[in-house]
Amino acid sequence: MTTPAPPGAPIRVLIADDQDMVRTGFRFFLDAQPDIAVVAEAADGEEAVALARRVRPDVCLLDIRMPKLDGLEATRLLAGPEVADPMRVVVVTTFDLDEYVYGALRGGACGFLLKDSGPTLLAEAVRAAAAGDSLVSPSVTVRLLKHVTATPEPTAPPRAVPLPEPLTDRELDVVRLVALGRTNAEIAAELYVSLSTVKTHLSSIQLKLNARNRVEIAAWAWQSGQVRPGS
Repeated sequence: MTTPAPPGAPIRVLIADDQDMVRTGFRFFLDAQPDIAVVAEAADGEEAVALARRVRPDVCLLDIRMPKLDGLEATRLLAGPEVADPMRVVVVTTFDLDEYVYGALRGGACGFLLKDSGPTLLAEAVRAAAAGDSLVSPSVTVRLLKHVTATPEPTAPPRAVPLPEPLTDRELDVVRLVALGRTNAEIAAELYVSLSTVKTHLSSIQLKLNARNRVEIAAWAWQSGQVRPGS
């Protein structure tokens, strides 16, 4: 995994989008953040992959519909399970389509954001990715997980299978908040615990559920009835 930036160093970001105005807008806002610096831009997927491998940014922001190589394939090449040293990728797109969400997350993306989510959420997604966390647009989180519940994916923990080691009450609290799309920082604030405590709980939860990431943790929560519509 890409080594986190040293304390005090800005988060180095690559922006890949085939629209010049989008790249300019993202750069303008992100460069205005004291803890973020845009270090590279790409107008197509092939350029994005080449630049990312050369520059090794802390976070890559990838559009989906790009020339030469789409963002989903670029994500797989930079962050997929077969990548020896995966990067942190956030997919940012106009298109709120389930297949894009699934493709991005299966390809190794640690975030999925709609372009109309606003600049504040964009910066939060960058910070979450750089910290090893993930952020999915709130507008797609619940719908995504409802769909996962209705049609379980092969990679998701199976429904109603007893766990070899049960989750503690506090771990279940963390699982429920993950399923609602909360970041680690938000979970820490809601449970009145430290960020390091949340990360410790998540590591234990992943081991007990045999889950590769927080998306699979969230899927288990919905499939097992820990979270229900309207939560």
